[in-house]
Amino acid sequence: MHPTYELTEAGDRYFDGLADKFSRSLYQAPRGELRLAMLDYLLPQMLLLNEQKVLDVGGGLGQQAAWFAKRGHAVTMTEPSEDMLSHAKQWHSDDSALPRESIRYLQAPIQTLSTQAPGPWPLITCHAVLEWLGDPQAALASLDALLAPGGQLSLMVFNRDALRFSNVVKGNLEKALSDRLAGKGKRQRLTPISPVSHAEIAQWSAASGLQIASVAGIRVFQDYLRKPPATPVENETLLALEKQYCRQDPHWRLGRYLLYTLTKPETLV
Repeated sequence: MHPTYELTEAGDRYFDGLADKFSRSLYQAPRGELRLAMLDYLLPQMLLLNEQKVLDVGGGLGQQAAWFAKRGHAVTMTEPSEDMLSHAKQWHSDDSALPRESIRYLQAPIQTLSTQAPGPWPLITCHAVLEWLGDPQAALASLDALLAPGGQLSLMVFNRDALRFSNVVKGNLEKALSDRLAGKGKRQRLTPISPVSHAEIAQWSAASGLQIASVAGIRVFQDYLRKPPATPVENETLLALEKQYCRQDPHWRLGRYLLYTLTKPETLV
């Protein structure tokens, strides 16, 4: 019998009891390593960074919070799962390169941040969160409310179009044709419950008054390989391909994740 996991009242999925599986499946594996390598490559290109304060929403195991803290940012990391937050705290405390007290931790869902971390924030990161929420559009509107005028939102979402394409490549033709792509969030499988399309992000951003400053695909090629790289040289070649085409149309559109920089216009006088 597989254990079951209930969604929250808001229809969101948290990861209590799954932190170890999350770490093994997403970060101690080639796809997780490539994802982090691409974020390390893309974030300095796509964001204007000047050691401003950062709100890291749904920070998970803490990789992104550590990335910003090591670059001089004071980070407030929020995460609704006590299990995930504990793992992040322990990992951060073991990292001698991380400046002490550079990260503040807050166990809170996105729905309560308007009172628990109201800001306004000059820089917000929300990576691989919207796809685990029952109402991702409302979540984006909540992030907009937390963002300062002139601020930047680094948003990464699980790409519904890439999920469809991946299912076709795997032979799940009927599943793709009927558009039964979302996970149920009831077991240990890590298929998101609300995969998001680029068209939806464009529509929701416009509705909130946010502007898409830049977009890139992460893991544009890796998930469709018939044979994974077998040597360090092949891994380096794959990474070079990902870097070369991650912002080129049409390739970015099939990235497993879509990474955006959304900006909030300055308040008009």
